[in-house]
Amino acid sequence: MFSKSKINEPGPKATETPAVPASSPVPAPSSSDYKASAPKAKPPASILSADLLVTGNMKTTGDIQIEGQVDGDIRAHLLTIGEGATVKGEVMADDVVIHGRIVGRVRGLKVRLTSTARVEGDIIHKTIAIESGAHFEGSVQRQDDPLTTGGKAKMPTGSTSGSGAPGAEPAKS
Repeated sequence: MFSKSKINEPGPKATETPAVPASSPVPAPSSSDYKASAPKAKPPASILSADLLVTGNMKTTGDIQIEGQVDGDIRAHLLTIGEGATVKGEVMADDVVIHGRIVGRVRGLKVRLTSTARVEGDIIHKTIAIESGAHFEGSVQRQDDPLTTGGKAKMPTGSTSGSGAPGAEPAKS
């Protein structure tokens, strides 16, 4: 600051001129620049501690690390299930890393079961990695977009209903 004010004082001849631009542009643009930079930095993951029991669904665009127990569905960007954690419900995230136990469906672009993972349910993924020692009971299905649940289920139902209704009406007549 002292260096900047010394540089600014000799340049302009009047003292009022540097005071106005120096005080106005410096705080406002600097504050705006810093505020603009702050949202770009990724916030740390939310951590649910080992002694915490959550009953209900959770949804975030950020990251979650579960160390306790969750009875409900979870949606997140990056979801990490800790070694001592238990989740009973559907899990949906871009990246899912499982060290603990999940009872329910897992949907993710990248799903990773570590050697301590215990999964009882179906896994729908784009890419999957299962380490030696992981326990898994269920089916594995690869999809290009495993995070969309409604689109693929509605298409077969809509085409079946559409084909069945016109076929049924002429048959009855």
